[in-house]
Amino acid sequence: MTQWPARLVLVGAGKMGGAMAQGWLAAGFPASSLTILEPNPSPEIASLAVSRGIALNPHVTAAPEMLALAVKPQSLDQVAPQIVELAGPRTLLCSILAGKTIANLMARLPEARAVVRAMPNLPASIGRGVTSAFANSEVSAEQRRWSESLLGAVGAFFWLQDEGAIDAVTAISGSGPAYVFAFTEALAAAAERLGLPAELSMSLARGTVEGAADLMRRESATSPATLRRNVTSPGGTTAAALAVLQGAPGLNDLMAKATAAARARAAEMAG
Repeated sequence: MTQWPARLVLVGAGKMGGAMAQGWLAAGFPASSLTILEPNPSPEIASLAVSRGIALNPHVTAAPEMLALAVKPQSLDQVAPQIVELAGPRTLLCSILAGKTIANLMARLPEARAVVRAMPNLPASIGRGVTSAFANSEVSAEQRRWSESLLGAVGAFFWLQDEGAIDAVTAISGSGPAYVFAFTEALAAAAERLGLPAELSMSLARGTVEGAADLMRRESATSPATLRRNVTSPGGTTAAALAVLQGAPGLNDLMAKATAAARARAAEMAG
């Protein structure tokens, strides 16, 4: 049986916060138990609040059972004084702020005790996200179940054993959709350089990436390496292209360098 907190206040309902709210409702979270604090709600969030009876921007002073932070990381210092009363000692504080550690959060919300730090990604907006989270020692078994239900409502969910792993997760799954989009752009640009029309180039690139991703999902028991080998005939066209991608510097090295830069930036954002 799914377990929910009796009251949940969501602070920040931009793309990610809004996606999570919609995922929670789709999973069965009662709209009457949800409060959204968002100074500039999108038309979609405003419409959602009206149609589902969600409290949008009421004056809230009592600490809820769960407080979810989904504002921009750079806004934390500005937002924290406005919500400090909502992070009580019995409140589960759940943050998706990249680079903001549990210590950062507790310094700004000093009454907070139980804290879950999570990192979802953009496909959460279509229920296909990947979220990883770390819970500090104050998080109870019941609060962990709340987290699993809510964070798992927008896609796959994984617990982490070390808070330090959040920065690596940010670099892989948090930023990862942008890498896929960038690859699609590059594939389309390459098609144009081979003489194909721009519209066809983008259609081929998007269709290829979408189809390959869906195939990988459907063939979940088959490793990506095996799928790659299955479409690579020795001495064929795919092998010729992969020889370039896996050369020096190869795709593996470039991806390692790129994700290391993302992880380093996440670490810099702490404080």
